[in-house]
Amino acid sequence: MKPTDDHALAEAPYDPSAFCSTRQAADLIGVSHRTIQLWVENGALQAWKTAGGHRRITMASIQKLLDQRRAAVAAPPAASEPVAAGRRRVLIVDDEASLLRLYELEMSTWDMNLDIVKAANGFEALIRIGEQRPDILVSDLSMPGMDGFRMIRTLRGDPAYAGMAIIVVSGLDRPTVQAMGLPEDVPFFPKPAPFAALRRAVEEALAPAAA
Repeated sequence: MKPTDDHALAEAPYDPSAFCSTRQAADLIGVSHRTIQLWVENGALQAWKTAGGHRRITMASIQKLLDQRRAAVAAPPAASEPVAAGRRRVLIVDDEASLLRLYELEMSTWDMNLDIVKAANGFEALIRIGEQRPDILVSDLSMPGMDGFRMIRTLRGDPAYAGMAIIVVSGLDRPTVQAMGLPEDVPFFPKPAPFAALRRAVEEALAPAAA
């Protein structure tokens, strides 16, 4: 019995080595099983369903995603887009589009010459970092795809980005965040974001760069 298409994947002779299960994909990419399911549903990974209802994901789409991740972190600082003199670039990462817009509107009133870049999860953030080399990262932690914890560990493990200023705003409580390994030197604020305190933290983070 032929498998059914899941994302309009073109039919081709079945080659078991060209596909893997969602569990195997999660191990290969290093994310949760649920994240793989979400990526399949939104088309980030190509997959089809067997007659028994099990997803089979193409190895080609997994390799493409892994290559994008490596390229995002490996991009040298010289490849980043230039920032106008006297301005600073802030990357905001949150999976709620309404919150990203709220951050953007609020920060635009700060009179700090900020250029705002946005990303919906840690994986997208790494791509934006490789492209644009922000001065500071303001991020949520609980996000689909690559969460904030893994994103921060990835950045801190790369010499080119280990010194990037990071601020966390999360709905998780402080004991949970600490137990899950957020670096002690990363400022933490609870949601909803306390914008006055967040502004002071951004100013303090950018002060060394300005000096």
